[in-house]
Amino acid sequence: MRGESFSVIGRNCVATTRLPSAGFSITVRIAVTADASSIGRLTTTVGEAGAIVTALDVVDSDHTHVTVDLTCDTADANHADQVVDALTALDGVDVRKVSDRTFLLHLGGKIEVSPKVALRTRDELSRAYTPGVARVCQAIAENPADARRLTIKRNTVAVVSDGSAVLGLGNLGPAASLPVMEGKAALFKRFGGVDAWPVVLDTQDTDEIVSIVKAIAPAYGGINLEDIAAPRCFEIEAQLRAALDIPVFHDDQHGTAICVLAALTNALRVVGKELAQVRVVVSGAGAAGTAIMKLLLRQGVGDIIAYDRQGALHRGMTGLNPAWQWLAEHTNRENYSGDLAGAVRDADVFIGVSAPNLLTGDDIAAMAKNAIVFALANPDPEVDPREARRHAAVVATGRSDQPNQINNVLAFPGVFRGMLDAHAEGFTEEMAIAAARAIADVVGEEKINPTVIIPSVFDSRVAPAVAAAVRAAAQNPAATPPPAADPGPVDLPEIAANASATP
Repeated sequence: MRGESFSVIGRNCVATTRLPSAGFSITVRIAVTADASSIGRLTTTVGEAGAIVTALDVVDSDHTHVTVDLTCDTADANHADQVVDALTALDGVDVRKVSDRTFLLHLGGKIEVSPKVALRTRDELSRAYTPGVARVCQAIAENPADARRLTIKRNTVAVVSDGSAVLGLGNLGPAASLPVMEGKAALFKRFGGVDAWPVVLDTQDTDEIVSIVKAIAPAYGGINLEDIAAPRCFEIEAQLRAALDIPVFHDDQHGTAICVLAALTNALRVVGKELAQVRVVVSGAGAAGTAIMKLLLRQGVGDIIAYDRQGALHRGMTGLNPAWQWLAEHTNRENYSGDLAGAVRDADVFIGVSAPNLLTGDDIAAMAKNAIVFALANPDPEVDPREARRHAAVVATGRSDQPNQINNVLAFPGVFRGMLDAHAEGFTEEMAIAAARAIADVVGEEKINPTVIIPSVFDSRVAPAVAAAVRAAAQNPAATPPPAADPGPVDLPEIAANASATP
């Protein structure tokens, strides 16, 4: 079975269809007999179950037993249970406790408010609060623009969601979206030095969401819309942009599009192709896919086929929402109307922002020579990356455990840092293009190769470079440079149809 790996534990065959991930990491506290082979039996069993041991720590010991904490990455919750069952079945093993490390990290939430000023004396209290603060209030009342200088508005972003499109999980509602919004706020601070706060709304009415965000906007220097379902997200963003004098940025759209354009810029350099010459297939015409396609069209892509639940969007289709109707009219030059496998045949680039396991290795083999595959569905991509690498020249995913991770954290912290520093009143396409070029250029033309087309999310150069590019675009939008000239191809290893998959 393609895409599945099997491990044998005793007489039980355990199938794991997903790759192990730190997102499903567990720590198992185990007491074992104190003999020379006991620890080895534990690690061997975990490996045979298809999990990956990441740590093993001795907690306690005596003359007869050793207590250890064994930490491993598993593929999903069911796989974690299978690993624990396999350990429990071993002779001389006492499984005492199992901890899900992801849930442990979220206990009590992931962010907090911390004052920037000391409040140790009456003197300090009098200046930070009453009576001294009254003078600052009066100054802002006389000159509202001073709020950017004298309050948290200068460096604060609202992360707004209605919980209608939480990750790839669907409409979970506002409470269930909160862990994602907390995480987003933590990333803003860690990578951009931006103070962000979750604002989850118990409504999915477009007009009500717009009204609420307009009402809270005075406290913020920017609005980051997150996990709001399409096509509602397009209307909400459009109305807020028209109404507010601060940037409104839908990260699922624009953050993803920026990162994809950055990665594609370098991937095309690797294979020696130009954007104007390639045919791109995009699976998923929601918020992310639509923004990706619009940005690629703005940059002069050769052609795009947009594919979603109703099939390939083409002229003559009926019952399309306005966003899909626009795509049908501006993409798919040959008016292709078949299935996804047919769409990718002879295509130069596949970009997936949709659902897992839509394509096989054979489908990728049918693409054009030196094809580029961005399978970004998480946690399971549209095609198994190991299969894709057998046939494509460049493969990227959204996973942190695979080469070429395309992750929005490369974009949004620096984008907002630049917009806040420039006191920008809106987000523009010029900023998006400038940010994408900055991310691509961080890698450096001399260092790009099939497994390095995008910088690491922990590369400390990324956010400052993006911020500087966005700040420059905000201050002088007319100076945004034209598309970079193609520097020529990078030497590629020969890719054969029967090549072994890269792990």
